[in-house]
Amino acid sequence: MFKVAILGCENSHGYCFVDSVINHNLVDDVEFVGVYSDEEGAADKYAKDFGIYVAKSYDEFVGKVDGIIITARHGDNHYKYAKPYIDSGIPMFIDKPITCSEEDAKAFMAELKAKNVPVCGGSCCAHADIVHELKQLVAEGNNGKVCGGYLRCPLVIDHVEYGGFYFYSQHLVEPSLDIFGHFPNSVMMYPSYPNYNCIVRYDNYDIFLDFNSDYSLVNDLCYASVNFDLDVIGRTYSYDGLFDREFLEFHDLLLGKPQHKTYEEFFAPVYVINAMKRSLEGGKEEIVHRCTD
Repeated sequence: MFKVAILGCENSHGYCFVDSVINHNLVDDVEFVGVYSDEEGAADKYAKDFGIYVAKSYDEFVGKVDGIIITARHGDNHYKYAKPYIDSGIPMFIDKPITCSEEDAKAFMAELKAKNVPVCGGSCCAHADIVHELKQLVAEGNNGKVCGGYLRCPLVIDHVEYGGFYFYSQHLVEPSLDIFGHFPNSVMMYPSYPNYNCIVRYDNYDIFLDFNSDYSLVNDLCYASVNFDLDVIGRTYSYDGLFDREFLEFHDLLLGKPQHKTYEEFFAPVYVINAMKRSLEGGKEEIVHRCTD
């Protein structure tokens, strides 16, 4: 059995992972040995519903687990929670946003690479069927050259205590990078409440990202499309089943399978989101910095 701990359990992700394993037999070789949260009472539902031990500190499981799942509601906690476990080289699931600042992203990535720590996580939206299909179509090129694209997803921007713009923006940014490439040139944000629109510039085309802050419409808002010169392909999608796919990717790492993205690709959303935030605050186009060591 693989022993796994969950660090930061304030949101629904960790709970869904445990529920899928314990109550729905998603996998049969994972034991959740404990949870930790720095929000009082957040971990109590794990003890009540599943009988899982509640830790007093986030480093309590060092040397005792085969993998960790980091799902803190505020992305600034992710690097802090991961740091004590990096030397052990165990697989890590790191929720969105991977981290908030570019400085943390650079240091975090360097440490993970130095110890060859297998990582996955980010946005569950990257696991939607349409995202995988569009990524493959772009790579194959059978529909002609890419002329642009349009994606939309909800944005929870008012929760400053959870990071504000950082909190939910990766749900839109990561699928777009998976489809069109992880290293765009620049971004320009156009706030038009309740929408926050963004033009993302690549070498030969632009894509349009539509953040909508009306979260009550979440299952009607997710959409991804690519404009080819020979066709336009896209459709809506929901979050249904995506948490299970996230966990199964983490399970692959526990089994010793290779991670799906390079470290640079995994951390790329941090740099795009920060460029978007600079554009939102400054009202001008912003260059996307590169995630280099």
